[in-house]
Amino acid sequence: MAENIITLDYGSGGLKSSRLIAEKILPKLGNSALSQLGDAAVLPVTENIVFSTDSFVVTPRFFPGGDIGKLCVCGTVNDVCMAGGDPWYLSLSFILEEGLPMEELERIIDSIAKAAAEAGVQIVTGDTKVVEKGTGDGIYINTTGIGVLHTPGLSPGNIRPGDAVIVSGNIGDHGTAVMLARNSNLLQADVSSDCGSVKDPALALGTALGGDLRVMRDPTRGGLGTTLNEFIEGTRLGIELQEKDIPVSPSVNMVCELLGLDPLYCACEGRFIAVVAKERAEEALHILKGFEISKDARIIGSVTEDHPGKLVLRTPFGGGRIIGKLTGAQLPRIC
Repeated sequence: MAENIITLDYGSGGLKSSRLIAEKILPKLGNSALSQLGDAAVLPVTENIVFSTDSFVVTPRFFPGGDIGKLCVCGTVNDVCMAGGDPWYLSLSFILEEGLPMEELERIIDSIAKAAAEAGVQIVTGDTKVVEKGTGDGIYINTTGIGVLHTPGLSPGNIRPGDAVIVSGNIGDHGTAVMLARNSNLLQADVSSDCGSVKDPALALGTALGGDLRVMRDPTRGGLGTTLNEFIEGTRLGIELQEKDIPVSPSVNMVCELLGLDPLYCACEGRFIAVVAKERAEEALHILKGFEISKDARIIGSVTEDHPGKLVLRTPFGGGRIIGKLTGAQLPRIC
């Protein structure tokens, strides 16, 4: 008789483990590499590779605009892209808690399959473990991404005075959506996570700009403010942002104002920052606007030799304030 929850037997490595893989995972994620069910996958990669790994513990597991399944694929795909890679393969490891509803696991696997297909990546190896009830939180996922190097040399060390700072769309959507989903009685607002793959616009920028694309980074935990600080800390360069040019949706802005949050520190999961040569900025913006996920891209600031190592936000009234890194945890377990 089919069980409707995960039990410890599913992590035993025996019959139920085999059934879980054969009946729930392979029909949705199977391919020639994964279907071998070996301890590792043999992959035909002969070029320089880009390699990234990430673990996902977001709570709640389902939120407006996504879930832990979509997030685990897009998060790792995006990390490979930000390093200049074209992602091809993912590993997928589940840590499941005894008692997790089977229906929820199936929804998550469906989401993983859809996100992987949309991002053009194959899941080629994986693992499943089960822990006792009360020792986990339903499900944790680890993914590792491998891709071939597409745009070499991306680094904050390439940034030059005068370079333009671009963000690929509205900031803060993911962090705000998860916070509202976690606290459903706190506030009602129409906010969805931006969770998605930025593979296509990132590759297009690399192809078009080459060395004039200095660095890319996705502002996940710590948000835009923390990520930009990481670019310039300890250097002779600073960055100036124009507050009026930073895209924040009215709903996110409203929620942040009511709750005393700053969108500059709210996590994104389908946005990225690109620093590009000044003379290529408009071209870069045009490229980004050609993709649905980055259609709201904006030039938000520039690199300067003033205030070395500092990120400064210029207000519409001519004032300025220093934006430091996020201190503390604005919202834990965001991804």
